[in-house]
Amino acid sequence: MGDSSVAGALVPSVPKPEAAPSGDASTAAAATAAALVLAEEAGTRAASASPQGPAAEGEGPADRDLLCPICMATIKDAFLTACGHSFCYMCIVTHLSHKSDCPCCGHYLTKAQLYPNFLLDKVLKKISARQIAKTASPIDQFRYALQQGNEVGVKELDSLMTLIADKKRQMEQQESETNMQILLVFLHCLRKQKLEELNEIQTDLQYIKEDISAVERHRLELYRTKERYSMKLRMLLDDPAAQKMWPSHIEKATSLFSPNSRTPLSASCPGNLQNKKLDLKAQVSHQGFQRRDALTCSDPPNAPIQSGNVIARKRRVQAQFNELQEYYLQRRRTGAQSRRQEERDIVAMNREGYHAGLQDFQSVLTTFTRYSRLRVIAELRHGDLFHSANIVSSIEFDRDDELFATAGVSKRIKVFEFSSVVNEPSDVHCPVVEMATRSKLSCLSWNKYSKNVIASSDYEGIVTVWDVQTRQSVMEYEEHEKRAWSVDFSRTEPSMLVSGSDDCKVKVWCTKQEASVINIDMKANICSVKYNPGSSFYVAVGSADHHIHYFDLRNPSAPVHVFGGHKKAVSYVKFLSNNELASASTDSTLRLWDVKDNLPVRTFRGHKNEKNFVGLSVNNEYIACGSETNEVFVYHKAISKPAASHRFVSSDLDDADDDPGSYFISAVCWKSDSPTMLTANSQGTIKVLVLAP
Repeated sequence: MGDSSVAGALVPSVPKPEAAPSGDASTAAAATAAALVLAEEAGTRAASASPQGPAAEGEGPADRDLLCPICMATIKDAFLTACGHSFCYMCIVTHLSHKSDCPCCGHYLTKAQLYPNFLLDKVLKKISARQIAKTASPIDQFRYALQQGNEVGVKELDSLMTLIADKKRQMEQQESETNMQILLVFLHCLRKQKLEELNEIQTDLQYIKEDISAVERHRLELYRTKERYSMKLRMLLDDPAAQKMWPSHIEKATSLFSPNSRTPLSASCPGNLQNKKLDLKAQVSHQGFQRRDALTCSDPPNAPIQSGNVIARKRRVQAQFNELQEYYLQRRRTGAQSRRQEERDIVAMNREGYHAGLQDFQSVLTTFTRYSRLRVIAELRHGDLFHSANIVSSIEFDRDDELFATAGVSKRIKVFEFSSVVNEPSDVHCPVVEMATRSKLSCLSWNKYSKNVIASSDYEGIVTVWDVQTRQSVMEYEEHEKRAWSVDFSRTEPSMLVSGSDDCKVKVWCTKQEASVINIDMKANICSVKYNPGSSFYVAVGSADHHIHYFDLRNPSAPVHVFGGHKKAVSYVKFLSNNELASASTDSTLRLWDVKDNLPVRTFRGHKNEKNFVGLSVNNEYIACGSETNEVFVYHKAISKPAASHRFVSSDLDDADDDPGSYFISAVCWKSDSPTMLTANSQGTIKVLVLAP
C-alpha cells in the first residue's frame, strides 16, 4: 500500500492463499483417507481400553482428531473442506456465513468447497456404537442387538424368557417382603405410641380418681362440720335457758353460714326473736337436707335451683374446658414427677387430702371462673381545650395506689386522685398535680419507696426524675441519642432506675449521680426495660430483634439468657413474680416465660397488635393488654384465651361517626392486688374497669 522505500518494522500478517479450484478432489480424498485411518485407530483403542486405563482418564491425541475444531465435540454430519479439514456441517456453515477462511489453516474457503464425508460418518457411528455397547447395561445391549437385526433362535428366546420370568418372580417376592417389613415397622411404632398414650391416660385417670376421692372426702368433712353446727343450733333453739346467751351463740353460729353478713342479732328486739328462730330452724333443716342429698348423690324432688352465678361459672368451665384440662394435667404430672413436689404433696395430703398440683389447679379454677367481664366504674377525658393531642402513652399507680399519673403526646404529666375519680361522677376531673415537659412522653415509673418521686422518658431521649410535691425535676439524664421508650425504678433499690432507647442502648442510672452507672450496647432498638421485682441485679429488655434479653447487671457484657419466640418486635416486658415474665409483641401475641428455668410457659392470643404500643400490665394472676380494635383484653396466666374484654365506645357526638378501627388502647395498669385497672386509649379517654362475674 505504501512506498517500499519507507523503512520500518511491520507486523507480519498471514498471507491470503489463492482460492483452490472447486474441482480439486485429490486433496479432499487424501484428507479423507488420513481421517479414516485415524478414526479406525481411535475406535480400536476405545473398544479395547479398559475404564481404568488411560483412555478413561482423558482423550488421546487420536481421539482429539475426531473432534470438531469449532465445537470441540465429536463430529456430527462430517463435511470435508478443500484444504483437507473435517468439521460438523452446521459448525462450518455457520462459520462461513461470517468469514471466508478455514478455521484451522486460514485458507480461503467458501460453502461451495465443502464436501460430505460419508466414510468418516460411518466410522464415527461404529465407534459410537462400540462405546454404547461397552458402557450400556445388559438390557440395553440386548435391546440394541435386536434393533440392529441380529438373529436369535427360538430356543434361545425361550431360555431367555424363562430366565426373565424367574427374575421377575424373584424381584416381586423381594419387593413384597420389603413392603411387609415396612408395614411391620410402622405397626410396631404405632403400637408403641398407643401403649405410651394408654399408659399416660391410665396414669391421668389414676390422678383424677385420687383427686375425686380427695375432693369428696373434703366435701364430706365440710358437710359434717355444717351438720355439727346445725345440731348445736337446734339445741340452742330448743333450750329456753340458752336464750340468755342467744346473741353471742347465735351470732357466732350463724356466722358460719353467713360469713359476709355484717348485721349482728340484737337481744333488744324481742319482737323479732321468734322470727329469727324460725328462720334459723328453716336454715338448719335446709342445710341438713343438702347434706343428705350430697351424700346420696341423688336429686331430691324439690331440689333447690342453682344460683345464676354457679351456672355462669359452670358455663365458663365448659367454654374453656380444653385449656383447663391441659393445665390440670400439666400441674398434676409435674407434681408427680418432682420429688420435692411429692414431699410438699405429703404435707398437703395430711392437711386437706389434696395434692399440691390439685391445690394449684383449684386456685386457678376459682380465680378464672370468678370473673367473666369488665365493668366500667368511672371515666374521664385526658385531653383539654388547649391540646388536641390526647394519646395517653403511659398510666401508672403510685406506691399506695392513692394517686395515678398519666403521660403522653400532650407533653404533660398529670396526677389524679383515684378515690375522687371513682367516687365523684364527672367526665372531666382536674388533676391534683400537673407538670409540663419539653417533649412528648413515652413512659412513667413511680418510685416504689418515695411516694413523691416519679421518672419519665421522652421522645428526645431524656430521662427525668420528678418531685411531684414540688412539681420540679430533680435529675435530668441526657445521654440517650434517640427516643427513649421505657424507664423503670428498681423495687429493691429505690435509687436505681433503668432506661432503654432507640439508640440501641440500655442505661442504668442512680439518682445520686449525674451520669449513667452502667451502659449496655445492643444491636437493635430497645422498646421496654423492667427490673426483676425481687432483685436490683436482674433486668429484662424487650428489643426490636424479636427477643427478650435477660441481664445480670453484675456482668452486663452478655445476657444471662435470650428468650426467643416472638415473630416481631417485643414492645413490653412485665414481671408477674420473681420467676414469671410476661412479654407483648406486635405479632399480636403475649408470652409467659419462666426466667428461673429459662423456659417458655404459655402463649396468649385473642387481641390485635401489629404496629402500636397498646399497653401491658400484670398482677399475680391476670395479664391485661390493649388492642388495636379499641378493646381491653384480660388473660388469666394459666389460660391462653381471653377471660374478659371491654370495648371503648365513644360517647362524644363528634367522634360517634369515626371509624372505631382508627383508635386503639394505648395504656393499661392494674391496681395492686385488686381486680381494678386503669385503661386509656388514643382518644384520651381513661376508664376505671373492674373484673365482674
